[in-house]
Amino acid sequence: MNAAHFALLDQNGKIHTLTDYKGKWLIVYFYPKDDTPGCTKEACSFRDNIEEFRKRGVSIVGISKDTVESHKKFAQKFNLTFPILADPECKTIEAFGAWGRRNTYLINPGGEIVKTYEKVNPLVHVGQLIKDLSSMV
Repeated sequence: MNAAHFALLDQNGKIHTLTDYKGKWLIVYFYPKDDTPGCTKEACSFRDNIEEFRKRGVSIVGISKDTVESHKKFAQKFNLTFPILADPECKTIEAFGAWGRRNTYLINPGGEIVKTYEKVNPLVHVGQLIKDLSSMV
């Protein structure tokens, strides 16, 4: 299944689109709200393991309904080194079927969703992704 197209602003006001990642592996993770306990654990886990993803050529973007301003504060507070995209109208969240959920989608270089993770546990999720990627990338 092809991933839904998106064009959203990150915490620095830069637009990111699905097309920007064409030809690359991409993790798109959806989370409910900036600076809440589970969402912070998940974001910090991605941050702490970013080199594991980079050495495999995998990019990461987080998406929530929060504003660019909220994302900027969240990213600065926790030194997040990857884009978190603002979807206040929830169009991309709904297109992926992730409204109100903590879901992650692993997208291959052709733009296809190769694995969906639903209702993830933020404490172990990044480890699951790294394990799965080791057999794919």
